[in-house]
Amino acid sequence: MKAEIISIGTELLLGTINDTNAQYLAQRLADLGIDCYYISQIGDNPGRLVEVLRRAWERSDLTVTTGGLGPTGDDLTREAIAEVLGESQSVIPALEENLRGFFARRGTVMPQRNLKQATLIPSAEAILNPVGTAPGWWVQRESSGVSHMIVSMPGVPFEMKRMWENEVEPRLTSITGTVIVSRTLKTLGIGESTVEEMVDDLMQGSNPTLAPYAKSDGVHLRITAKAADRQQCEAMIAELEQAVRSRLGTAIYGIDAESPQKVVQEGLAAAQLRVIVLEVGKGAVGAVAPLLADSEWLSGAFALHHLEHAVKVLALPGEPRSLEHIGQALLARAGADLLVAVQGAQEATDPDGVTVRFDATMLVVGTSKTDARETLRATQSWKTASSEVPRLLGLATLNLLRRYLGQSTEKSS
Repeated sequence: MKAEIISIGTELLLGTINDTNAQYLAQRLADLGIDCYYISQIGDNPGRLVEVLRRAWERSDLTVTTGGLGPTGDDLTREAIAEVLGESQSVIPALEENLRGFFARRGTVMPQRNLKQATLIPSAEAILNPVGTAPGWWVQRESSGVSHMIVSMPGVPFEMKRMWENEVEPRLTSITGTVIVSRTLKTLGIGESTVEEMVDDLMQGSNPTLAPYAKSDGVHLRITAKAADRQQCEAMIAELEQAVRSRLGTAIYGIDAESPQKVVQEGLAAAQLRVIVLEVGKGAVGAVAPLLADSEWLSGAFALHHLEHAVKVLALPGEPRSLEHIGQALLARAGADLLVAVQGAQEATDPDGVTVRFDATMLVVGTSKTDARETLRATQSWKTASSEVPRLLGLATLNLLRRYLGQSTEKSS
């Protein structure tokens, strides 16, 4: 089944709102095994809307539209579909009764202009919308021996999503007879090319499939299976996931919607370990502490421009000898269980000051409570835009802390 998505509304073309509907629908269509070939945005212009809908009707099996089902004069989706199919709209008594009831339950009288929301053409069925005034349209008709469909839904995201998940998607699933399920494994600490080399042979299958993607929070591996039902898909995914995990091991930090922050914060909560953060130097200050700010297990954060400032600013005894020395002193004074320390140093910039070679040192230091008293260290270099350094350093440090928490858990179990 070939599909396309049309988002309707002049506000989309003006950039006043983001087209989150199209993104959501593209993902949901993929989950159903329906190929989406086109996504369009069109303003509230009757001529252009008819043109876009007619082209979609001719080239796609399924056209999904959002927007333009309201009661005002610039809500033109129903009228445009009727013109494309050469059919006339008429008020459906049952829809009118439902619509008037919607307003009555809210203690108001339905404006006459809302009556257009109770209309259908002969080739359309109403799609229920109990949370709004605009029912959707399910349009289906044979053309040259091929069945074409238009599914029109409101543009309000929560109305559209409810309609899709409760009314549209189950019907499409029964038509396609297949279900597609995906699971994403997320990794940190290894590059995309390295990941691909490690699982190259596992990427050769056609069902389930395995594909790597470089993302802002690491390299993701998406496993996708297609079968008659979800249970079969999940069984296929589980087998391939086990093979991937055997190759990548602890480089995998989470699945699907999990983030490094969430995984680390849950790890701190599970182990009931309080952590303090020390950030030293340009690029390091503000790289880590904000990522843990939502955790109740963050006991404090300290930022220094240079190690030499430690004695004066933090009132520590003696001379600062190293990042670890200062960190251990802070750890003892704060009464926390873990110290996370980062130190950055910008080594070089290009003539325009755009790229940098940035070296960073990261430490995680524990106390007796962690059952992992040794310090976990890592050094890393990046050549990237200056603005990217805090993000990359923050992720790398969270990954080090994640590894430390896993190590402590293993030692205490």
